Amino acid sequence: MSNTNKIPFLDLVAPHLELETELVGVFEKALKRAAFIGGSVVEEFERNFADFCGTVFCVGVSNGTDALKFALLAAGVGPGDVVITVPNTFAATVEAILQTGAEPEFVDIDSRTFNMDVRQLEEYLDSQCEINDITGSLISRRTRGRIAAIMPVHLYGQTADMDPILEFAERYGLKVIEDACQAHGARYLSAKSGSWKTAGSMGIAAGFSFYPGKNLGACGEAGAVTTNDPNIARTVRMLRDHGQPVKYYHDIEGFNGRLDAIQAGILNVKLQHLAGWNKFRQAAADIYRKIFSSESYRIVQPHAPSWSEPVHHLYVIRTENRDALQAYLASVGIDTGIHYPVPLHVQAAFRRLGYAAGDFPITEKAAGQILSLPMYPQLQPEQQQRIAQAIGSFNNAEALAGDNRELVGKV
Repeated sequence: MSNTNKIPFLDLVAPHLELETELVGVFEKALKRAAFIGGSVVEEFERNFADFCGTVFCVGVSNGTDALKFALLAAGVGPGDVVITVPNTFAATVEAILQTGAEPEFVDIDSRTFNMDVRQLEEYLDSQCEINDITGSLISRRTRGRIAAIMPVHLYGQTADMDPILEFAERYGLKVIEDACQAHGARYLSAKSGSWKTAGSMGIAAGFSFYPGKNLGACGEAGAVTTNDPNIARTVRMLRDHGQPVKYYHDIEGFNGRLDAIQAGILNVKLQHLAGWNKFRQAAADIYRKIFSSESYRIVQPHAPSWSEPVHHLYVIRTENRDALQAYLASVGIDTGIHYPVPLHVQAAFRRLGYAAGDFPITEKAAGQILSLPMYPQLQPEQQQRIAQAIGSFNNAEALAGDNRELVGKV
């Protein structure tokens, strides 16, 4: 099959060609001004992205992992603490927690949204934690660490169910730091406030990634922390710049985690198109939803609750014969992905956390069934029709093979 007929999983070329003149202009300005680190371009992006998210502050940093780590540190999370999160996420979520000196503890996911199951969270807080009689802190029975924070992950471009998460956090005196690395512009209808909230504006802080493949992606590495808390914003600014409030005066131990001005300028250009790109993604999701409404496709589509307005960073289906379907789609020129094939609690890198297979059955079952179909603003309806036809052809072939196997068995 020729490359012209191939349907890529992600198209990073088309949007950059569309914006080529503006993006090249960003680089030319940086060359002429020799302004590569910090400065007015970074500050402009921070203001613009804060406005987009509905927060008071945004602090640009070097990548999404640093954004999560700095947000946790600025919220007071450190050694001896526990941060509650989910095992169905990219490794950076847990890496950020561990790099603060804290330990992650997991709760399972909702089988329909793939995000933190608030019922499982409530059960964890009620049955696996206790109040320290001396300090009054909530303590993990599993590790004896102080429960300091909850880090819900807004996975695949859809927010977690934030009202109950925030309610539990308030009840137990916990901080909520949103992992919004895949949720640029996703919205949540808060019954408590009676209004829509944008991802990154609900917890005490949030971390974003601008990795190139994200809904808002840089041309390299970049990230940001959003918050309404001036102290957190100030601390993150110091953490990203060697602990300096001003040059050569170090108030805290920090890191080298600054946002490059060129990347900030590129993000400024792209941010103007983000709302439109998200609408294209939502339209593509609607087309998928209509096409796959027939049970003959034998897939489970993404579920969006009434309180959710997702931006479809990924379009993740579930199917019983995932690996064979993925191989077939590849053979007819359709790229797909798996996000994520191995849950974090059974990854070799995190074995020391002490979890085992079977601890989070919903996550583990999903990991064997999930398949990410092509999803990007430039995806065309005729490409989606071809994807659907390929899935239909695979199912027909499987059904025929099953009939043949049954016939052979009878003979």
